[in-house]
Amino acid sequence: MLTNIARCAYRAFFNVVFRPMDAEKAHGVGAWGIGWLGRTAPLRKLAYEYCKPDPSLRVRAMGLEFLSPFGLAAGFDKNASMIDGLTALGFGHIEVGTVTPLAQPGNPKPRMFRLPEDRALINRMGFNNKGAENAAGNIAVRETRDAIVGVNIGKNKDTPAEDAVSDYVKSAKAVLEFADYLVINVSSPNTPGLRGLQELDALEPILRETKAVTGETPLLVKIAPDLEEDAIRKICELAAEVGLAGVVATNTTIARSPLSTSKRVVEAYGAGGLSGKPVAERSLAVLRIVRDALPEDMCVISVGGVTSHYDVRDRLDAGATLVQGYTAFLYEGPLWAASINRGLVAPKYNGKTKLDAKAEAAAKKAAAKN
Repeated sequence: MLTNIARCAYRAFFNVVFRPMDAEKAHGVGAWGIGWLGRTAPLRKLAYEYCKPDPSLRVRAMGLEFLSPFGLAAGFDKNASMIDGLTALGFGHIEVGTVTPLAQPGNPKPRMFRLPEDRALINRMGFNNKGAENAAGNIAVRETRDAIVGVNIGKNKDTPAEDAVSDYVKSAKAVLEFADYLVINVSSPNTPGLRGLQELDALEPILRETKAVTGETPLLVKIAPDLEEDAIRKICELAAEVGLAGVVATNTTIARSPLSTSKRVVEAYGAGGLSGKPVAERSLAVLRIVRDALPEDMCVISVGGVTSHYDVRDRLDAGATLVQGYTAFLYEGPLWAASINRGLVAPKYNGKTKLDAKAEAAAKKAAAKN
């Protein structure tokens, strides 16, 4: 009941306050609020008592104990400054970053645009962050240790592609002592030339040399949804060969699949990665390819278009080990993770997930035609 009331209140607040506001500024306001929650011990503890995942949701993956299979994707907490507040809101893990060896401002503003009709977001942030060492310091001083903290690492914009290996190694070394796991990001569309690092000749040395310095700390690679199936399978084969812990699928897309937002508005926003509901179908398709291509003991983190606990169940049923969200957080509000965790504990409707129901409906439709 309280969750539903809070959701309705947040949606009203979003429409009145956040929707007319510049998207990045609104994110900053929300980030300030979450940071304040994390720094205010009595409120943080009260929020956590309400939002913490049920013990039945615990998941063992990569040698780590996750409070819930659902966590927050990289990009929301770029500098690892909101971990305590985000933990209090019920996320089972928090992937911070992307962090780079040196601080950098990112791309010129404006660089974040909401598509409310599509429950989507376009961003071209460009790895704006205060540097890997700053993130490491913030992780080190967090008050709460309940949620797993992953660190997403990248290269600086000014670093030539041929020198990218060095940047990934530097970032990994800077955060290694404090990260529960690390993710190599070679799939953001907002750093020139970055996605070219998904080519096997460029990717292999990055994976091997970063793995050499991370040791027993789990290391994953995050891929783009725009890759062809053959390329996805080859990256998975390489990840297994190198000894990575798993694959994160997927990042934002450069595609502009059919949207409710007018084409004129979308074109005016310009380049950037699209995230949110419109990428759900492709993200699920890539998840299935990745799960099929990887050994069973390797972790698959599915991200892209996740809004509800039904979406999370669909990803888990399709083979994901863990699931992440981000864009829906902007639209659903602060109790989003708690709502998903509660939904995951609730009995499946009629013993079926949403994915089961869709498959059954499709089968009935096909039978009727025949």
